[in-house]
Amino acid sequence: MKWTDTLDIAIALIDAHPDIDPTKINFVDLMRWVVALPGFEDNDKHCGEKILEAIQMAWIEEVE
Repeated sequence: MKWTDTLDIAIALIDAHPDIDPTKINFVDLMRWVVALPGFEDNDKHCGEKILEAIQMAWIEEVE
């Protein structure tokens, strides 16, 4: 997975953190959790606030 795979990342985060409310997560934790996902292979420097926001929104949509 790369930073642009927002839906795949969101689904993986749901599996990895089922008890977390994605509306309450901060971007520092979100970035750390994405980088720790199995199969994630991208550079931390390629991530920005817009990407984290897109991942968070995809996570929220998938949970709902």
